[in-house]
Amino acid sequence: MGNRLVPIVLFALLVIVQAQLWFGPGSLPHVSELRQELAQQKQANEEANRRVEQLSAEVNDLKEGLNMVEERARHELGMVKANEIFVQIAK
Repeated sequence: MGNRLVPIVLFALLVIVQAQLWFGPGSLPHVSELRQELAQQKQANEEANRRVEQLSAEVNDLKEGLNMVEERARHELGMVKANEIFVQIAK
């Protein structure tokens, strides 16, 4: 009777391991699903990063553009800001 018990226990353990492999929380289908979700999230992150870089470039362009406009207005039109004194030195 003891000789029959060992194969039955081993078979039961094999069934449990296979059940975990196919249906448990770390099962192959679940891991495959998580990998697919990870790939989708990586793609969404890349798109978001591209958008952030684009917006940062636009902000820098606007800042540089305003600085250029201010510099041009000062030199060509002699404009000054409030609370500034314009001094012109004649040659």
